[in-house]
Order: sequence, then structure tokens, then C-alpha cells
Amino acid sequence: MATFGTLSDRLTETFRNLRKKGQLTPADVDGTVREIRRALLDADVALPVVKEFTAAVRERALGDEVNRALNPAQQVVQIVNDELIGILGGQQRRLQFAKNPPTVILLAGLQGSGKTTFAGKLAKMLEKDGHTPLLVACDLQRPNAVNQLQVVAERAGAAIYAPEPGNGVGDPVKVARDGVAHATRQQHDIVIIDTAGRLGVDAELMKQASDIRKATHPDEVLFVIDAMIGQDAVNTAKAFQDGVDFTGVVLSKLDGDARGGAALSVASVTGRPIIFASTGEGLDDVEPFHPDRMASRILDLGDILTLIEQAQNAFDEAEAMKVAEKLATETFTLEDFLEQMQQMKKMGSMKKMLGMLPGMGSMKQQLEDFDEREIDRTEAIIRSMTLAERRNPKILNGSRRLRIARGSGMTVTDVNQLVQRFDQAAKMMKTVARGGVPNIPGMGPVGGKPGASSKRGKQQKAKGSRSGNPAKRAAENAGVAASAPTGSGFGLGGQAAPSEADLAELQKLLGRG
Repeated sequence: MATFGTLSDRLTETFRNLRKKGQLTPADVDGTVREIRRALLDADVALPVVKEFTAAVRERALGDEVNRALNPAQQVVQIVNDELIGILGGQQRRLQFAKNPPTVILLAGLQGSGKTTFAGKLAKMLEKDGHTPLLVACDLQRPNAVNQLQVVAERAGAAIYAPEPGNGVGDPVKVARDGVAHATRQQHDIVIIDTAGRLGVDAELMKQASDIRKATHPDEVLFVIDAMIGQDAVNTAKAFQDGVDFTGVVLSKLDGDARGGAALSVASVTGRPIIFASTGEGLDDVEPFHPDRMASRILDLGDILTLIEQAQNAFDEAEAMKVAEKLATETFTLEDFLEQMQQMKKMGSMKKMLGMLPGMGSMKQQLEDFDEREIDRTEAIIRSMTLAERRNPKILNGSRRLRIARGSGMTVTDVNQLVQRFDQAAKMMKTVARGGVPNIPGMGPVGGKPGASSKRGKQQKAKGSRSGNPAKRAAENAGVAASAPTGSGFGLGGQAAPSEADLAELQKLLGRG
């Protein structure tokens, strides 16, 4: 994630230097802990959290678990990973639903933290799980806040209760109370209350949020905090904890370029778990917060589990079986390729997905240079083809390719490259579908060994004797050695060594006799 990019770079570089050492001395551990402390402080992590974190890492790194480890450097990385999971909250905490619906979720936070947008994201996420959420507009102070929530609700496909126009008009406590009653009558099982925020913490803000809580008795109070506000995040979190006593935290704007380390401090300072992380402006850009996965991302260890979950949500199992069958029967076409690309687009940003792979932190420039629009260009080219051309690219002659290029706004070269890449990919996928080893141009078979498939080499390999009599075994082995070909390393076996007369004749031919 962009917010923790600087911290991730610093920690990765520290561990890279550590891995060069075969055995760790106390001086090495102290130097590593010192670099970790600097990285955390530069990332705006709260000082008390940094002190506690580095003390725990140092104590464990000097203990027996590192001294007895086969790879001490990897053991230190594991210790840092464990402690990082600890300050992020330890284990994942899910939303707690009421035994008797509706479940009331109250959103609190400063103005501009992303409460209204998150309300729509949460509603859409809950709808996918079969719930029927109702958004209640209780931010009656900020100009056009009610209108903004109405737009967000429409985009999310969620119901909304907004009896007051806002802009300073209406009683937010009454609206919240009536909203819960309306949800009960209309059989909505979840109520999401969007409250007002301020540019800073003040008594009026806290009193209003506290009054709404007393009137609605929420099952969850989520504190939405901007991951980009720096050290003030800790003070703001403490103020809201004292005034409203929230039950969970939502980290917003994790896709920003700020240092964002203060957000890591919130769970440790308040003792409240981080439940959701918002990673973009889109209504799908939100995910449940997993401390272990976030720690892995920060340490550039990847987040394969989240990547798998996104793929499972985007790909249809029945369609995947159809594609596998087409690959096996060599009927995979550009039309199928287009459908697969469209399913990949449902997973979201390719940059984000690639960033979840282990070790991608060292390829940041390549990720930045990756053009997301390349998929759109490929899609435009395929859509400019007729159905017959998609199903049989072999009929694409020069005039057809020129027409496709003009129709898609691309060049003939782009069309040629797409067809060539498709042919290569289709061949590789067919090989894999049959259980074979794909042959990459310029590299040969993936995972194959030179000469591994040579029948001649297998036939020439002689077996030794397994006799229990040493004298008999030696005699039989001598016979095998005598009968085995004695060719050179270039595979020219089976020929007898040249005699002295042959060598003399060769010298004459070369003019050296």
C-alpha cells in the first residue's frame, strides 16, 4: 500500500543487510533495532509504540530462539513480523451483529475523514453478503452532506433515510432515532448512521455523537480515521475514545502518499481493533483488515491470501471449467480470451494485485510504469473483430488487420503483436492443460533439465552389479565398464580411441608431418 511504502522500503533494506551475516552478534542486533526505530519514527508511528515495539524485538532477538536458529536473520524477520502483527491488533475482528435485528452501526470521525464514502462502501459490502442495509443521514451540519450521502447510496444500490435537508436544518438525534424505527418497520437488518464531523475535536461534536449513541444504542461504533493526518491521529483517537467510546477503527485513504505510520499506532494506543481498511475512492475499494496480512505487506512478504480471495470473488467457477475444457480441446479463442480479461478487470487494479506478490517492493518502478490501459487497448482490438475473426484468427489477412486497427484506434503493428502474443499464450496454456511442461521462447522447457528427455542417454546408462560377493561384483562391474561406450563429452561415443598410426596420418594431412 502506498501509505506504508516508505516504511516498507526502510525495513526491507535493513533486513537485506542483515541477511548477509551468517551469525548475529549483539552489536548486529542493536544496529538492526536502531534502524527499525528510525524507520518507525520517520513513518510517524507514535513514540510510546516505537519504544515498546523495539524493546520487544531486541529482547527476543537476543534470546535463544535466534541463537539456536539455522538462519538467524530470517528468525529476526519473523520476530519483527510477529511484533508488527501485535501493534496492528493481533487477530482479525469482524463486525458483531445484533441477535435481534436491526444491527445499528454508528460512524464517527472528523470532517473529511471519509465517513460518508465509507458508509456507501460498507452498505455495498454488506449487500453482497445478503444483508439489507439502510443509510441514515445524520450529518445535518456540513453543506450538501445529505445530498452526498444520497448520491453514494444510489451508487451502492442501498436504501436511505433522509427526512431533513441538512445544511444546518434538523435535529440529528431525532433523525437517528426515527431512522432505526423506520428500519424496523421496513425490515432492514442493518442501520448505518452517518454522523457530522468537525475540522477539529470540540465539545459540540462530542456531545452530538454521544447523544446519538444514547438514543440508538448501536451495536458497533466505528471510528473512521484518515491515515494521512500524521501524529494528530493518536490524539484524535484518544479524544473520540473518551467522548464516544468507539468499538472499532476504520483506516481510510490507505492509497495516499503520506507516511501514514500514525495509523499503525491507533490500535495499540486505544486498545480497539482495526476492522476495515479503505484503499481507494471506488465503492469496492474496501477490505476487512487482517493484521497478519498487513504486516506481510509492510515487510514486502506479499499478501497471497487476499489476492486469492479477490480472484475467487471475481471468477466464476463454471466459466473456469469451460475455459479449462476449451484449452484441453484446443478450442480456446480470442472471444474466450476477451471474457477472461473482463473477469480480471473485476478484480480491480492490476497494480494493486501485482503489489500483493512477495518481493514486489523491489520492483516499484516497474509497477509504476505498468499501464493499466493496456487491457483496455487489447479489449478494443478484439471488439473491433468480427465473430468469425475472434474464433479463427488465422483468417486475419492484411486488409482485415488494417480494418481492425482503424476500428480500434490502434496500429496494424499493435494488432499483429496481439495475435502473436495470443498464439504463444494459447500454446503454453494448451501444454499446461494437458499436463505438460510449457516451452518459453528463448528459455526452453520450464523446469526441464538439459538432456533429460534424451532416450539415447538413458539407453547408454549402464547399471552396476548388485552381487553380495565382492569378487564377483568387481568382475561384473569391470565387464560393464568395458562394454560401456567411452565417447567424449560431445556425445560422440562408441568409437575406439585413435592408434599411433592414425595420429601420424592425421599429422601428415595437416602438413605437420
